[in-house]
Amino acid sequence: MTIGHYITRSAALAATALLLAPGTASAQAEVDFFGAALCKPPYSSDIATRTYNAAEKLAKPEMSMMGAAVYHLPKPIERDGFITQDVVFAGTSVGVLVEGHAAAQLAAKYDLQRETSDLLGASTLGFSRRLPDKLQIKKDLGLISLIAREGPGLGEKTLLACELDSYENLERLEALKRYLSSRKAAPDKNEDGPNP
Repeated sequence: MTIGHYITRSAALAATALLLAPGTASAQAEVDFFGAALCKPPYSSDIATRTYNAAEKLAKPEMSMMGAAVYHLPKPIERDGFITQDVVFAGTSVGVLVEGHAAAQLAAKYDLQRETSDLLGASTLGFSRRLPDKLQIKKDLGLISLIAREGPGLGEKTLLACELDSYENLERLEALKRYLSSRKAAPDKNEDGPNP
């Protein structure tokens, strides 16, 4: 074998090894990020950990979104006509940032109902659906819901996420709704500010 043949053959073997080696494409295919955001399967610490570990292999997190870790994937994911390239982890939720203001379209596709709270202004348009009882696998800790929300902190994107809400947080949200409803029913006489 001549030196030229040896170099050519070595280069071909190296190229084949690179093609077969696990890279970002296979790491991204390891986990169904969009499926995790759709609660398929329902949220669990195991699902969150597996999804998080896969995201860690692909990108460094961007932490500027109010405590959430956002991972920008090397390639976009498309499902049901929606496109995302960002995976989000925040508290006990796993989600994706869908391109555009798509909360209403996501709600129509995934059978979500309009939320009555704007989460103190964090959400300008929100929809959610609590998973059926048989899929509430963390019932000792709280309830799992699928949510789609737009808001000022998301820019031109929509958060689609599977979230586990603790019973304590659910009670706080209900108390806030009751308080805001009572304020609307009996407006303060000094709504325009204090009297001079």
